[in-house]
Amino acid sequence: MKTQKLPYLWDYDLSPQEFHQILAGSLARGSLDQDWAACRLIEYASYEEIIHQIGFRSLVENWSRWRKNIRSESRIRGFDFLVEWLPEKHPERLNG
Repeated sequence: MKTQKLPYLWDYDLSPQEFHQILAGSLARGSLDQDWAACRLIEYASYEEIIHQIGFRSLVENWSRWRKNIRSESRIRGFDFLVEWLPEKHPERLNG
C-alpha cells in the first residue's frame, strides 16, 4: 500500500508522518529540520493548512526567522501583515 504524499512535498521522499515529526521538532534529516518544514508549508501550502499545522502563536513568534527563507513576495507581504495585525487586534488568538 502506497503512502499518500503531501502536495507540498512533491520533490521529497518523506511520508506525511515524517514531515509532521520534522515540523514538530522531533525528527531532522540533514538540513530538513523544523525551520525547513515551516518554510515549506508557508511557501506551498494553503493558508488554512499553514495555520492548522503551525498555529498563530508559533507563526508570530518565529516569522522573523522564517521570513528570510520565503521566496514568494506575496506570501511575505501577507504574513508580514498577519504577524503585525494579530497581536494588536486579536491577541486572544495567540493563546492557543
